Amino acid sequence: MEIIVTILIGLVVGVVAKFLMPGRDPGGFIITTLLGIAGAFVARFVGERFGWYAPGEPAGFIAAVGGAVLLSTQVRDRSAVNASGS
Repeated sequence: MEIIVTILIGLVVGVVAKFLMPGRDPGGFIITTLLGIAGAFVARFVGERFGWYAPGEPAGFIAAVGGAVLLSTQVRDRSAVNASGS
């Protein structure tokens, strides 16, 4: 059940990350949403392992948004490098 909740939070996180990082993304809305899901899983794993928060706390959502924005930035940067041919 926790995995389903994490995926649902990740979907919301992907939408929030898209609003925080406007502009053209290489993968569009779907990739941004998948990055939100990945950010939610990473934030949950890291936060629980380090004892920063328990499952369901708002810090998990905030960390997931931060992770999704970070992943989106990296994807955007890598696609810009690949497009320039470097």
